[in-house]
Amino acid sequence: METGLDGAIVLVTGGVRGVGAGISRAFLQAGATVVTCARRPADDPIEWVAPDGTSHGVEYVPCDIRDPEQVHAMIGGIMQMHGRLDVLVNNAGGAPFALAADASAKFHSKIVELNLLAPLLVSQAANAIMQEQESGGAIVNISSVSGSRPSPGTAAYGAAKAGVDSLTTSLAVEWAPKVRVNAVVVGLVETELAHLHYGDESGVAAVGETIPLGRMARPADIGNSAVFLASSLAEYVSGSTLTVHGGGERPAFLAASTSDTNKENS
Repeated sequence: METGLDGAIVLVTGGVRGVGAGISRAFLQAGATVVTCARRPADDPIEWVAPDGTSHGVEYVPCDIRDPEQVHAMIGGIMQMHGRLDVLVNNAGGAPFALAADASAKFHSKIVELNLLAPLLVSQAANAIMQEQESGGAIVNISSVSGSRPSPGTAAYGAAKAGVDSLTTSLAVEWAPKVRVNAVVVGLVETELAHLHYGDESGVAAVGETIPLGRMARPADIGNSAVFLASSLAEYVSGSTLTVHGGGERPAFLAASTSDTNKENS
């Protein structure tokens, strides 16, 4: 089945490493021209090698997506170079571990700014372009399960992602019918930095075993989901959240229970 993304112009924020790199590669594989932004370039080239051996890479633009001037300059540059913008993937974000009681007000503000206000800022700039295009456009927000479950150590991040989920539904109504807006709600992902969160290989494997599908997501899993939501296959999907978490997390009570029935199901 065709995705309708061949030749599309796609902007992926934070698309140079981790989940973002997986998203960029998925859109390259779909035939899109991928522009990615971050505050610093990728450590390794982001590319996809086609079956015929040709290599397709991303176009990198340095940008702090929290800065309105930099964002508008980036969007203007894309328009000058390509003449249109078909897809925006709001991927950039994240947060270091910090207990809510210990972190400063400035810290919490910066986390919310990066994970909620910055995606809104980039979306506004992209929407202004897409509304004028005959073909409109699609926006995919990368959210997190942290927005719908407790997020100890990253409370402000979880709250911001809950905001992203709400923002997705509101923008889908405001910007229809020209622009579709959806979100990928991401669970645990194994990236090059997984060891910082889960330990060595045995730790990563042990965490994966707690997930019903038996492993953490790979960046490509998130990328493929974003491609689907941006594609013509999802042309009637807007205001939706696609949860990509391998079946979720087993309830803690199943492991704690002494019931034989619960043990069989845990």
